[in-house]
Amino acid sequence: MNSQKVNSSYKQSPIGRIPKEWEIIKTDDFLSLEYGKGLTERERGGGIFPVFGSNGIVGYHSKYLIKGPGIVVGRKGTIGAITWTDENFWPIDTTYYIELKNIEIDMKWLFYKLTSLKLDKLNMATGTPGLNRNLVYSLKTALPSRPEQQKIAEILSAVDEGIGKVDEVIKKTERLKKGLMQKLLTEGIGHREFKDSEIGKIPKEWEVEKLSGIGEIITGTTPSTKIEEYWGEGHPFVTPTDFSDKKYVDKTERYVTQKGIKKARIIPKNSVMVTCIASVGEISMASMECITNQQINTIVCNNGINPHYVYYIMLFRKNILKRWAGITTSPIIKKSLFEKFPLPLPPLPEQQKIAGILADVDKKVELERERKGKLERIKKGLMSDLLSGRKRVKI
Repeated sequence: MNSQKVNSSYKQSPIGRIPKEWEIIKTDDFLSLEYGKGLTERERGGGIFPVFGSNGIVGYHSKYLIKGPGIVVGRKGTIGAITWTDENFWPIDTTYYIELKNIEIDMKWLFYKLTSLKLDKLNMATGTPGLNRNLVYSLKTALPSRPEQQKIAEILSAVDEGIGKVDEVIKKTERLKKGLMQKLLTEGIGHREFKDSEIGKIPKEWEVEKLSGIGEIITGTTPSTKIEEYWGEGHPFVTPTDFSDKKYVDKTERYVTQKGIKKARIIPKNSVMVTCIASVGEISMASMECITNQQINTIVCNNGINPHYVYYIMLFRKNILKRWAGITTSPIIKKSLFEKFPLPLPPLPEQQKIAGILADVDKKVELERERKGKLERIKKGLMSDLLSGRKRVKI
């Protein structure tokens, strides 16, 4: 992108400093928010036309309501969410769709502009349950010429296209991982003979072992939050909110001091952490020595047990673990029950091979997520600069 050197001076406006060629215009002057139309799940007959709810596609239908391309705005539910579609579409009654009043407005530029306005924040002050379109209409925005709008939209669309391609790689790699886990964690590597076990057929050389036989099970504790000297710089304090879709917990919201550590058990690096209260069955590994709260049971693996294999097999069997917790408003697996949870256990060399294969796939996913994050940061910066006019595009 080349910055525009010609006509690059600025002027003051009611919404701040903007390029002198831009004008200030009320949202009401160039768009209208029209109500979507109800279409129940039963009424949707399938087909090629996307049906949009407040947070994106909720199904498909054989008919469309609005010709694309278009913009859908969340009215109820996910208030203020902005969705773009290139296709003819059907927005349901929890949404608005955009109609343009001004032919000088580029629809794709408007999509990015509306996204930047954070419409979800508008209703916070009023406390009303849906997005009030009059609040949107009252907003003022800086309007570039149509050619500049189109160039801005072209640049941002190119970044979005890059993000979309990375997303596809991530999804493809995650599907590969799922297939590998299914095969490796039930059939192993190169086995031809299998036997029945309490958890189903497993390779003849494998055993079934309870968690208590795989390692020490440690239920976390929380040092008193009333004693300030227990909290500050020190060991990470892991709670379920620190878990993510990554393999490791590498940062936490809170840390426990040396004094606080005396009131808890230190968990070694590479221990396998499992949530056992409320959100049962979330699995992660400790990237360093840490402490956990009482919602987490940690498996500190014995010698001869590969902790990475235990992580992957626990991840694979998490739905079974959830069933052990039962279907209640507050599911829980006590330590005494958790220790009895059975796992298929190959010989150590095979554990290491299986864990190595799956770890390589995880690394690929993590690298692609980092790429996506970088592109998203680039997009955020470009949106801020281009939509405000701080940086100009060459037309």
